[in-house]
Amino acid sequence: MDAIELSGNTLRQRGAGVSDSLRVVLVDDHGLCRRGLTELLELQDGIKVMGATGDPTEALGLLREHLPDLVVMDLRMPMMDGLTLLRHLRAEGLDTPVMILTMSDSQDDMANALRAGVRGYLLKDMNPEDVIESIRRCARGDLVVAPAMANKLANLLQSGHGEAPKEKSVRLTEREREILQYLAGGKSNKAIARSLNISHDTVKLHVRHILAKLNLTSRVEAAVFAVEHGVSPRQHTHSN
Repeated sequence: MDAIELSGNTLRQRGAGVSDSLRVVLVDDHGLCRRGLTELLELQDGIKVMGATGDPTEALGLLREHLPDLVVMDLRMPMMDGLTLLRHLRAEGLDTPVMILTMSDSQDDMANALRAGVRGYLLKDMNPEDVIESIRRCARGDLVVAPAMANKLANLLQSGHGEAPKEKSVRLTEREREILQYLAGGKSNKAIARSLNISHDTVKLHVRHILAKLNLTSRVEAAVFAVEHGVSPRQHTHSN
């Protein structure tokens, strides 16, 4: 896709109204990148930047104050790296979804980020319109990875780099096995709920049980486990 201009109506998207805007906090130690992304997102209908900072301590304060729908943060920052900041957020009970936006195309960096529970892994050289769409998808509950990292993600899944246990006697219920198939297909809780005609909270409860039974810490590790054990991904279907 060709690059697009960073000004004018070409960047505006039709979206939600002010009352239900997607609220985002940005954390990046590079001022130019931080300002550019802020201006880019503020041009979008339905997206509101609640704060932007390069200071991890200030970031924690912004998150406590605004409780945003999504945090977009850099991976490597001098005062505190993104994954350490993520651990601090979770330790404080803040479960805000996190998306990484970084220059690192390292498979290991992506693997560590996904294991830590990030919702997305984007690269800073992506087209602006693709970053915007990825942020919207991530906020909806999808796991989003930069297209340039797709092959590396496939390598992780095929190689079992998520280190899911191979020798286990685990008893999942029929419903849990069904949901594990959707997790293997990268489906969000909302998509699973629609397919199975059950509530979003019920899906969340089943996912927690699956992770606990398998001794895993993230949906990505569950997907790795599924691939390693021959669980076929199930695609989204509409229930009657």
